[in-house]
Parts: sequence; structure tokens; C-alpha cells
Amino acid sequence: MQLSPLQSRLAASVVASCLVLAIYFLMFSPQFAFAAELSTTPLDAFQNGWTAALEEAPTIGDGDSGETKRTTEEITPREPIMYKPDFGLFDRSLLGRAPSGVVALANNAPKNTQIDPGTLSAFVFEAKSVFNSRDGEGSNTNRLELRGDAPAAAQGSPDGAEGSGDGDSFSEIERRESPTKTLWISANTCIQPERKADQTTLDPPQLTLYVSTASDNTSPGPMADKKKQDVRVFNEGAVMYNTTLRGDVYFTIAGPPNVAAGDFDTKTYNVNIAASIDKCYYAYDADSEPNVFWVDSDSGATLMASGVLPPVDQDSSLDKPPYTMFVFEAGDMAMNGVRNSYCGLKEYSLIGGTRSRVPKDTMVSRLVKRGTESVTKQEFFLSGLNASTKYTAVLASDPNAMSKGKRDDNIPGGGGFVFRQTGFETSQTGGSCFLIQNLEFCDQTQYRVPGNLKTFPNATALGKYYDSYAQEMYKNFDKALQQVQCDAENTGKYSLARNCDDCKQAYKNWLCTVSIPRCEEFSNNAPWLQMRNINAPFLNESSKMDQNITQTYGNQKAFNSSRLARIDEDVQPGPYKEVLPCDYLCYDIVQSCASSMGFSCPLPGKLGFNTSYGVLNENNTVNNTDVTCNYPGSAHYKNAASVLVSLTWVLWVGLLGGTLSVII
Repeated sequence: MQLSPLQSRLAASVVASCLVLAIYFLMFSPQFAFAAELSTTPLDAFQNGWTAALEEAPTIGDGDSGETKRTTEEITPREPIMYKPDFGLFDRSLLGRAPSGVVALANNAPKNTQIDPGTLSAFVFEAKSVFNSRDGEGSNTNRLELRGDAPAAAQGSPDGAEGSGDGDSFSEIERRESPTKTLWISANTCIQPERKADQTTLDPPQLTLYVSTASDNTSPGPMADKKKQDVRVFNEGAVMYNTTLRGDVYFTIAGPPNVAAGDFDTKTYNVNIAASIDKCYYAYDADSEPNVFWVDSDSGATLMASGVLPPVDQDSSLDKPPYTMFVFEAGDMAMNGVRNSYCGLKEYSLIGGTRSRVPKDTMVSRLVKRGTESVTKQEFFLSGLNASTKYTAVLASDPNAMSKGKRDDNIPGGGGFVFRQTGFETSQTGGSCFLIQNLEFCDQTQYRVPGNLKTFPNATALGKYYDSYAQEMYKNFDKALQQVQCDAENTGKYSLARNCDDCKQAYKNWLCTVSIPRCEEFSNNAPWLQMRNINAPFLNESSKMDQNITQTYGNQKAFNSSRLARIDEDVQPGPYKEVLPCDYLCYDIVQSCASSMGFSCPLPGKLGFNTSYGVLNENNTVNNTDVTCNYPGSAHYKNAASVLVSLTWVLWVGLLGGTLSVII
């Protein structure tokens, strides 16, 4: 039979297709597998994540011999098996965004919200915002579920997830394990209900944080199932919470229902809240050391210093002071409820607060090097304070200092860290002690010294007077030191352990401490203080000297005059008490300088020792904040590193090239 042209072309196409298929089967011999043929071996390979398993075993027949890998043990289902993809961390990308009324928070991106009493503010942190399916990072809730019955070894859910709800058991093919993430939730109360003018006893109630990681409790709060949520009450305006991030996390801030209109002028709370996988965005520590120390105070000013700042590389330095400080009177009721909140402190503090009427230049901050080891600290000098008043200071990391010039809200921990509060107090008016600081030569000296407003009307002039005298006395010492062979070979040196630089530093430390006495008001009865100038009249004319004191000590020079005669002549202070220099300052001179310079120290317990030098000893302190003897960089905190080698001989110093008249 003769085919038409169209039929001929169709027959040729069919024959060509059959030849191609035959050649393909003969050359490659592909093998196909059905779902029912899957062995337990590939299932075990899949148990840590379907993506990782596919990367390691992309095909069933991928062995070295080119043959299909099989085992004698196979899954034999009772009914047809189907795969159901369940991407727990990515459900929201398929089902939609956060429910209506729920605010989705991004990593380190704070939100501000207003909360009225009895109302809720709801948030969610979506896991998909921080997990990336392409880089393999994720939690073990991502899975493929194998529906139907399976061997007991393959059933169950390692992460405790429930089944599909249809009663069928299942096994999970999970992602390869990767480091889990932690979610930190933190919040600060910035504004709280404010008391009425005549109400001084009731503090505003604290807010409450409710957190749920359960998929069936997406609205945590006072009315939700308590077993499916965690509850945290704010502590002085701050809350911190962390949990393992396995899926979306829902959390709610609830306003207290018991804010009575009769007790407060305003009832609304203003809150900052943030979530982070790095660290708490808003943090506080109410238990550890406050990291700020009281150096000294007079009747109107005080000096505070931070702890030692972390060292920086040689090629870099601190661009700006890392801390800020908030100060308020110890009994300030407005601070109750926000003492752990950075934005609350910034709102209400007397010094450092946005509502404060105190001039901004009341607090001056700077970076300095202090102490015998010349470590970097941040100092805060506060002026314009009230006399005889107790204050509270709170050190906090400054969020603006972290941003290198511009504010970036996405910095981990960018909301600020609040340290534990510490206290200090100012002295009474009309006293003889005045705070000096920021001296040129005696740069480690920063404390109260004997003074008189009639002879030196301000602390700057008084400090310059003391500093200039110490500098002049040092010049005489430097001339004497030039007679020592400082640059000699080892065989000609006066010591192989110390050199002339050590001698200079030791002498300067001693000179500044001895020639600039540390002053305490005469009313301070601490046992380690030495009475000075008791025959002089008090600058506060209402104060009178106890006659028993003048009768007992009035004829002794150590009590009726100052350590240096020129202080009584030029400064003319009233009666005061001195924190004596630490005895180790004298020891250090004798150890560090050449014996030819004639420095020596008499034995302790001998005449004059107890009225000239003190001992740095924990046993003679009432608490760790007392300064029992004076040394460079001293402050109201225990500084064990300042205790040097204790020797058995103590003081008398004569200056070569000039005489410093000292009470001994």
C-alpha cells in the first residue's frame, strides 16, 4: 500500500523516536524507584534535615559502582504514603503576615507604644526574619512529614511537635542540626502615671510581659492559658526575657488594671520594646557592682569615676566617653518605678533628665588616666548641688556613643545598659573642705583640701595654689636627682631593680599626697582621721570647738596646726580633719631612689607616726567605701591593687636642695 506524503512523514517520526529511546536505554540503563521502595538507610540520612540530606545524597543510585544502593529492610506501608512539606519557620510567608493588631518586630529594631491601664499591646517576632533556608541556618522544626504508619524507630517527633491532627502517626525528615538561636525580649518604661501633687505614698504599678512560643497561643495575656505562656513583671521599669527560637514568638505587654484616677494625674504608660537574637537591647544589672565610684564631695560639688575602661588597641582610641550618668536626690519619688529603665532615667532624673531644670553644664564628663597603674577611666564632675544632701547616681552605657557619630537603632544592645545605683552625699555649708580636681602637675590629685572662701573664692584658684607649690618643690628634687648616675652601666647603677624613672614617680606620688592634704570636715568622727588646726575659729561662726579637745590637744603641734605651715598662713582654714597619706608612699621612695639622696622612714609605732601616716588595711574600715589613707587616685571604694609591699619602717623625709617642713 502506498502511503500519502503526510502518512510517510508521521511514520518516519515514530520510527526516529523509537530509535532514540532504544539507544537511551541501551547506553544509560536508568533505574527508577517508587516511594514504597525507599529503604531505612536514606531515611536515616534525611533525619537531620531534608535540604542537607539532598545535598549529601542527591540520588538513590549514587554509589561508586553505579548500582542502586538498597537494603534488605524496607518500609512497608499499610496504605499509600504521601509527603507533606511542612516548613514551620516559613509558614507566615505562605499564610500571610502577622494577625491584625499584632506588631511584628525585626531584629534589634525597637518600637515605642502607648499603654493605658487594663489594655494590651501585642507583638510577634517572626522566625523567618532571622532564619535563611539557603544557608542551612534554622531550627529543627523545619521538616518533611511522612504520613501513614511507619516502623517504630522512624516514628515520633524529636522536638516534641504534635501530629497533623488526623490521628495518623508520622516520622520527620529534619534539617541537619545547626546552632540554635536565642531570642532576647526587653522593654523599658519611659513614662509612667504621675502622682497628684498631694499624693506621696503610692507608686505607679508595674507593667507585665506575657510570652508564648506555642502555636495555639498567639495572644498571650492575663486571660490566656497560664501553662502555655511565661509571665514577667517589670522591675523598676525594665524587663528582660530570653527563650530558644524555634518558631514565631508572641508577646504582650499588659497595663495594670489598678491605676486609680484619684491617685494619679496621668494614667498612660509609654514603653520601648525590642527583640534581638544578639543580646538584650535594653538591659540592666541591679545586683553587681555599680561600676561608678564616689571620689569626693564638698557642699556644692562632687566627683564620680567609672571603673577601669577596657583597653583599646594601640592604633585606636575611644572616640567619646562610653558612659552617661543620671543623678537624683535619694528620696525623689518621681524616680520610683523607672530606676532600671534607661529611657525612664533619661526622662525623670534631676541631672541628665530631659525634664530637669538644672543647667546642662552641671555635669561635665571626660576620659582620664588615674591610679598607680595609670588606667583609663571616665570621670563626672557635678556642680550646683545642694549642701548636706544625699544623692543617687546611676551609670549607664550611652547608646549614642556606640553609633560612632550617628544613631543606629539596629546596633545590638543599642538601647543602653543600666548599672546598679550608688549613693553619695554633699557636706554642710560653712566647712573648711573644698573639692579640687583637674590639676596640671599633681594630675592624680582630686579630693577635698583645706580652704577658705575669703582667701580663695573658688576651687580653681585653690587648686592652682596647692599644685604650684608641689611643682616648685619637685624642681628642687629634680636638681638633686641629677647628681645620681641614672644612665650608668649595670655595674655602676644604684639598683638593678629600680631606676631613676621609678624614683621620680615615687617621689611625685608622695609629694602630691603630702603637700596637698585630703580634708574631712571636723564633724566626721572616723577613727583614722587626724585633727588639724583645732585652735583656729570655725568658718561657720555657729560652730564651736569642744573645750575638752582644746584642753587635751591644744598644745600639740600635730593638732593645733596644719601639716604645712604655709596652709595656715596663706589659706587660713578653720579646724578640719585629715585623711593621712598611706605609709607605703614613703616606703616606695626609699625602695626606688638612690641611698645617696638620704631618704629614710622611721619605724611604725614611734613618736609622730600615728599623726602623719595611715595604713591601708581592710581591718580598720567600717565598710569598703571608706578611704582610710590617702594615695594617688583614691576614691570611696576598695582598691586592693594599690597596696604595695609592706615594710617595717616608716617615715621621715628630708629634701635635698630644699626643705619641706612636715609634721611627723
